[in-house]
Amino acid sequence: MEFSSFVVNMPIKPMKFSPFFLLLLLVFSITSLNVLIAEAFTGTYGINYGRIADNIPSPQSVVTLLKAAKIKNIRIYDANQDVLQAFKGSGIEIVVGLGNEFLKDISVGEDRAMNWIKENVQPFLPGTSIRGIAVGNEILGGMDVELWEVLLPAVKNVYSALDRLGLTKKIEVSSPHSEAVFANSFPPSSCNFRDDILPFMKPLLQFFSQTGSPFYINAYPFLAYKSDPEHIDLKYALFQSNPGIYDAKTKLHYSNMFDAMVDAAYAALEKVGFQKMEVIVSETGWASRGDENEAGATVNNARTYNYNLRKKLAKKKGTPYRPKIAVRAYIFALFNENLKPGPTSERNFGLFKADGSIAYNIGFTGLSSSAPSSLLSFKEIGSSYTLVFASCAAILLLIF
Repeated sequence: MEFSSFVVNMPIKPMKFSPFFLLLLLVFSITSLNVLIAEAFTGTYGINYGRIADNIPSPQSVVTLLKAAKIKNIRIYDANQDVLQAFKGSGIEIVVGLGNEFLKDISVGEDRAMNWIKENVQPFLPGTSIRGIAVGNEILGGMDVELWEVLLPAVKNVYSALDRLGLTKKIEVSSPHSEAVFANSFPPSSCNFRDDILPFMKPLLQFFSQTGSPFYINAYPFLAYKSDPEHIDLKYALFQSNPGIYDAKTKLHYSNMFDAMVDAAYAALEKVGFQKMEVIVSETGWASRGDENEAGATVNNARTYNYNLRKKLAKKKGTPYRPKIAVRAYIFALFNENLKPGPTSERNFGLFKADGSIAYNIGFTGLSSSAPSSLLSFKEIGSSYTLVFASCAAILLLIF
């Protein structure tokens, strides 16, 4: 008898597995799948740790501060080795920045990117949880058009170098954008990318779509309000009770500008064929001080915005247009930075003062503050484990 005939004609007995074995198999399968995709963000709340200052706490003290605040995600704008060393073993997940000044060099070849990664990233792994590399910041739409041209080659070289090192499953590559990439954003459904930016944006989005990277946007209701306080309702910008706006095309109502900004980005992505790409807010915040012509820059407004935003993010809810995708955002910023150039507001976005005390109370306790901790629950539970629980419950129902 030929082997093939034997296989076809032999009686097949169904294999029996215990419900417990099937449950373990399901959990293993889902959690294994989860690690194949590099995600730089755990939960929904993160913070930008800028350091353009000469009077802020040491990186070691910052680790203590973040742990006390239960903040698990940070972004820095470089790959400072003192910071990366201080965060070793902290469990806090970090996105490092590859500065705009390096893009032209990195775009030349993969070897340049490899050298940068071997010097600034690889030596700190796995002890320091580096989960992402932000290649440039607010390049497209910026003043230097030459950087527009080298952004994608630089991104590709960084990704290729990470791939050769076997790190693309652990470290996400991204590039955050400003609102300047949009031609218009009101109402949200009308948002689209600027015509002059599209030739650079679409190939970048195509690459990020292939690598599974989200679209990062720096969204500031403060800047929108500051530019047009006569026509923008302050309460709409601060998440307070207000009439809101109605988007006639989508028939959706918006009660706050933050949601509208996020959905505007979703609308722009959809128009160019990337409707499945997630939008994450890489920067948002409100200045507590400003110059005379900087409307809305007060301590009370900053406290109101950041308190309400924190409360919103803790609910892990979506936007009107993407209700099933929990909004995630990095707050700008951790500290007031006394050496930042520009208007007074630029030096006063911090949730904490230079000495580590709170700038205003939104539920955090500073290094030298006796402010009460938040009464709200901000326990972060990874979405993958929620999926595992739900899937396991479903399979148990089928088994039993």
